[in-house]
Amino acid sequence: MTIVKRMSFILLASTACVALSACDGADSVGSPGEGVIVVPATPTPSPTPSPTPTPTAGTPATSCPTGTTDVGIIGNYRSCRLPSAITSALSLPKVAGVAYEINGRVDVGVDVGGAGSALGGIPTTLTIAAGSLIYANTTNSDNDFMVVNRGSKLIAEGTETQPIIFTAQANLTGGVNDESQGLWGGIILAGRAPISNCNTTVTGGSAACENVVEGTSTALYGGAVPTDSSGTVRYVQIRYSGTVISPNNELQGLTLGGTGSATVLDHIQIHNSSDDGIEIFGGRSNLRYLAITGADDDGLDTDVGWQGFVQFVLAIQKPSNTTGDNYSTEIDSNNNEDALPRQRYNLANFTFVQTSTATNAAIRLRGGADAVFVNGIVSNPGGACLNVIAGADAGGKTTIRPANAALEDNGPPVFNSVVFSCTTPYAETAVNGITVTTAEQQALFRAGSNNTEAAAAGSVLTGTFLPAGVASTTTAFNASTLNPSGTAFLVNTSYVGAVNGSTDTWYRGWTCNSNRASFGTTSSACTALPTS
Repeated sequence: MTIVKRMSFILLASTACVALSACDGADSVGSPGEGVIVVPATPTPSPTPSPTPTPTAGTPATSCPTGTTDVGIIGNYRSCRLPSAITSALSLPKVAGVAYEINGRVDVGVDVGGAGSALGGIPTTLTIAAGSLIYANTTNSDNDFMVVNRGSKLIAEGTETQPIIFTAQANLTGGVNDESQGLWGGIILAGRAPISNCNTTVTGGSAACENVVEGTSTALYGGAVPTDSSGTVRYVQIRYSGTVISPNNELQGLTLGGTGSATVLDHIQIHNSSDDGIEIFGGRSNLRYLAITGADDDGLDTDVGWQGFVQFVLAIQKPSNTTGDNYSTEIDSNNNEDALPRQRYNLANFTFVQTSTATNAAIRLRGGADAVFVNGIVSNPGGACLNVIAGADAGGKTTIRPANAALEDNGPPVFNSVVFSCTTPYAETAVNGITVTTAEQQALFRAGSNNTEAAAAGSVLTGTFLPAGVASTTTAFNASTLNPSGTAFLVNTSYVGAVNGSTDTWYRGWTCNSNRASFGTTSSACTALPTS
């Protein structure tokens, strides 16, 4: 009965949200102080139930593990359906011939609220073993996705040789190819870290500041726990996701809503999302070792007061994209420029491969955000590298104005050891009659050290994403100097870009290959699945 009451409360909250202009998902701005970086130890998984006997490789298992429901055979796998509501600890072992099914919306836990004391809240943990296969049942009429609610955790920890794969049903039946996308809704982690787009009139970053995750209607995120943990996602592939619920209301590959700095996020590939690869709505999450291949919208999109650090990112956009706003990274949104907490985007060792001629730049940076870019390579033979936008002029154009402590504004964006290889370095966009001019963008880029503004288009990469030309000789910036005192998330490197030439290995083995990018012979095709 308490669960039913809680769900009713959430539905009422989301209905109220519709009437408020602040309930705009990605269309808000925000940001407070530095936030605390925590690099936690690997969580200890819950004990797994005894697995069923291992069948011959490539044949369905004879039964399903405890806690799941046998719903028959799909392709070469026994389909074992997850409960729609997981309200007690559940462990999914790797069993040859088993594929776990997401049927409609799967909730892990019941929302505990921003303060952790919501009526009917149930925190729990879903643990998924390395090498497991999870797929969305796309033959049903529902939108298929997983929500890890506030207070609960997903422990999805694969390995380099046994990544965990989240995919769509068509992948199991041979119905996908290199152009497949948007077949299911992806994974949502909802946490209790600070956000700025409150759905009621409360202080941004407070326990009462919360909002509904885009595309879900009811899943709430936000709170006042910067070090909150939503679990571990490591050595994971998320394929063919990105369901469009309605115009401007989509699910991504991986959605992070108010997730805290104790959430572990590394070695993650998002492949062929029809929306963003990863979208971050506020919180304090830190991410590294990301391979975002074939996103039909943005590769990495950050919004509403997120303050975090990202290192080692390959974002290789969809080659045939025709939409006008698929950026390698899009930063903040353009309403309420000075909402707090103010976003602070810190990005080190990135390689952005922009392939669409329909998009005006590879990086779009909007008002309401502070940004630091170091050790980057940006390639866009069809357009510009950077598009800086300011939607307001409060004490100066919001994205590039001088530092202002009262507004928690650190000042203009910072670039160090970044190589631009585009048709033109900069693109101008007018919003609310305000334009950050080419000259202004050029001035902030040239204010940094060891930057290359205009390398010949196509000259700085080889083999799709390996550094070449001036990118292979640029002096790197010591990214570790960006860490707040007492933390050590960002590491020093001797190179720029996400990958240190052909000798680097972090992207090999656990990823999958497609016409977007080939990660080597130890990675299998994205259309393929493990047979044991």
